[in-house]
Order: sequence, then C-alpha cells, then structure tokens
Amino acid sequence: MSKPKPPNILLLQGEDVGRHLGCYGDSAARPPHLDALAAQGKRYDQAFTHTPVCAPSRGGMVTGRYPYSLGNQHMRSTLAQPPRTFTRELRDAGYFVNWHTKLDFNFEPQDGWRDASEAWHTQPAPEQPFFLYENFHATHESCMFPEIPEWHNPPPPEAGNAHRHRPEDMRPPPWLTDCPELRTQLVRYANAFSTIDAQIGRRLAWLEAQGLMENTIVIFLSDHGRGLPREKRWCYDAGVHLPLIIRWPGHLQPGSVCDELVAWVDIAPTLLSLAGAAIPKDCQGQVFLGPDKTAPRETCFGGRDRMDEVYDRVRFARTKDWHYIRNFTPRLPWAQTQTYMENQEIMGVMREQWSRGALTEATGTFFQPEKPTEELYHAVEDPDCMHNLAGDPAHAPVLEDMRARLNTHLRDVNDLGNLSEEDLIDQGILVDRLDEYRRRITPLPAAWQMKPFPFPVTLNEYRKQTLTVFQGSA
Repeated sequence: MSKPKPPNILLLQGEDVGRHLGCYGDSAARPPHLDALAAQGKRYDQAFTHTPVCAPSRGGMVTGRYPYSLGNQHMRSTLAQPPRTFTRELRDAGYFVNWHTKLDFNFEPQDGWRDASEAWHTQPAPEQPFFLYENFHATHESCMFPEIPEWHNPPPPEAGNAHRHRPEDMRPPPWLTDCPELRTQLVRYANAFSTIDAQIGRRLAWLEAQGLMENTIVIFLSDHGRGLPREKRWCYDAGVHLPLIIRWPGHLQPGSVCDELVAWVDIAPTLLSLAGAAIPKDCQGQVFLGPDKTAPRETCFGGRDRMDEVYDRVRFARTKDWHYIRNFTPRLPWAQTQTYMENQEIMGVMREQWSRGALTEATGTFFQPEKPTEELYHAVEDPDCMHNLAGDPAHAPVLEDMRARLNTHLRDVNDLGNLSEEDLIDQGILVDRLDEYRRRITPLPAAWQMKPFPFPVTLNEYRKQTLTVFQGSA
C-alpha cells in the first residue's frame, strides 16, 4: 500500500498587518477572502511573533530560532555565517520550494535553500509536493506616509470602490491622538489591507483552479503589527499579537478557533513535522499542529534591540492572561528619533503637542522621557497595555512569576543582547554595518527632543551616557 502524498503548503504573509479582520472582531475591516479562509479553517487567537519588526521576525520564523539567540536581533544587521532555513529540510524531504518576493532575514540564505523565486501563481503547480511562499507588501508602514502615489496601493479591479474606507469609520488606538492626520493614515492602511486581501483571493483561486485545495495547507500570518508608533517595533500587544489562520481540509474543523499559545519560532518545526521532514536539533520552537503536536506552550517570548539608528533593548514574556515587558535601558524614552517613523504625519502632530503639554495621560505615555524598568499588563482586561501594574503590590506574585519565566528563557537560549554589536562583530557573528546607521542620526528640533543628547546605536555607546539598571536580569 502506497503512502499518502505529503500535503502541499501555501504560506501567505501580510506585511505590517495586525489583527484587523472581521473574524478577529474588527467591525471596520473588510477582508472578505481572509474572513472566508477563517470560516473554512481554524483561527488562532493567541499567536505571537518574537520580534515586532520585519527582518528579525522573518529571520526567526525561517530558522525556528530566536533572533537574539542567533545574533541577528538588530534591525538591518547581517549575520556573517548564515544559518540553515527550514526550507532546506523541506527540499531534502522531496519538496519543491518557491520563495517568491521578500526575503529580509538579516542574513543571506545559504545556497540551495529554494528551487525558485518567480511568481508561482502565474504557472501550473509543481507535480511534486510543494511549499510556496508570498509576502504581500501593500500594507507596509510606508503605505501610510504622506504623498504616497496611488499606484502603491492600486484598488483591486474586482473590488471597484467597495473596498475604500472612510475616515469616520476608523478606530484610532488610545495611545495616539485622534486627529485628521491619523485617520487619513488609518484609511490608507485599511485600503491597503483590502488590496492584499484581493491579491490573496486570487492566489486561493489559483489553488482551486489547479485542483489542489484538498491536499494543501494554507496559512496566513503577519510579520508584526501595524506600522504605527507603539505598534510596529514595540513589544506591546499591538506589535506582537498577530493573526494566524490555517485551512487544512479534512484535518481542521471549518470555523474552529484555537486559544493555545503559538509562537513564530513554532512555524518552522510545525511545517517540517507536517511534511514528514527532519526537525533540526537546534530548533527552539515546538510543533503545534498535526500528529506530532507537543503539549501547548505556557509562555511566548520575544524582544527588540536596535531599530535602524535607534538603540534599545526590550524583552517580553506573554501568557494568556499576562503581558510582561522588561526595559533593559529604562533611561531612554520610547519616542526616540527614528528617521523612518518620523515620516508619519502623526509623529509630527504628537511631538508638537508634547512640546506644549497638550497630550493627554493616555497619549502622552509614549512621549515620556524615561521608561519604567518593568511593565505588567492584564492581557484580557487591558489588551491595549495602557495600565502598568508592575508597581502594584497586589500583583507582586504575578510580577515575580513572569520575571522568573523571562529570566529562565533568556538563559536557556543564551540571549546575546548582553553583548554590544561591536562585540558581535569582533566575534565574527555579525558583519560590520554600524557606520551606515550612525550617519542617519539627525536631532529633532530642540522643542521636540525627549532627551538633551543624540541617541547612539550600540550598547557600548549607550553605556557612555547612562547605565542599564535591572538587578538579577539574564
């Protein structure tokens, strides 16, 4: 008796996409194809990336290892010795791998990691079991910049004007000033989301036309949260809590919902397990689906470090009920000057408001000159992460528990965030790219500055200005 053919895998990734879908409760969202995909498969409600920015997020996803364990946690750094991606194991197991569009792993993949990169949806499907990938760029942060031409976000032909959103229907997050500039940005994002939804609809139609729906696992996920301040690049819920939808006919109940914790480092070992491929021993994720599924994880972990020219070091631990954040550089403000983020109109509006004391308690938090060392939020009652409970004696036992979980994790994976980038370069882990980011540092107008000194890009330079303060940290 012949073995059943291994399942095909179609991995579709939205860029800078939060949980702004009807199936996740967003009444203003209009992504009909993704909502239909959720109705045909399983929606995961507790899925988290390990890094709220693209390259480290993808780099960890394709290796099944935490970026701060590999050394590629700094945005736009480059590993000197590229690690093996899970697609190599898929190819060894007999899969045809087409990774179409964006790479962006903070390393250049080793030779032989894929078979093709062309637009797979314009040609017949491979005859052998396949893994196909596509990144959908229209929702990238840059779509919300002013003066973005319409061709950046062309309306899908089949949607007409129905996908166009209105400023009055948008729901501004509580940490940003509700103003015409922000609502315009939110409309641009919502329109872009409709665009990628239509593109995804065409990819799913291609799969159906190939007659391969029944034996293909379709996965939709994002790299990190929406490209807004305190979302992308930040370890709050809006930055790391992401959509994950999986359709697998005959194996997943249509319209089902899973509330088990899933981490992005779990994607690689899970796909390898489903394909019958070997899982590398250095993989730090776990299998969350299929016959080899392990016990559900109790905690998701992650963090961020340098973002382009802006240095910081943050780590988080997340359970279903609690969201814990540790700021290893608490004397730095949240709203450091990052050139890319400053292209957003809302940043200019809020910096001007901050300079004259016009921000509210909620909107002013992100613009405070210093961060606390620890933050603790009730993830169910306060998913916006607005009420820090770390200093509340009533929650001291929870704080201690979350602190211990993170310490254990950082020790187990050998967090390299304790080392400066100069150290990583000297050890041959990273290529030296620091000068290109030092050149980007441009001070804000004096009235808008959070601190009196320009911000460095490395831990060594930061230590010349102030000291990291957290006793007993990993």
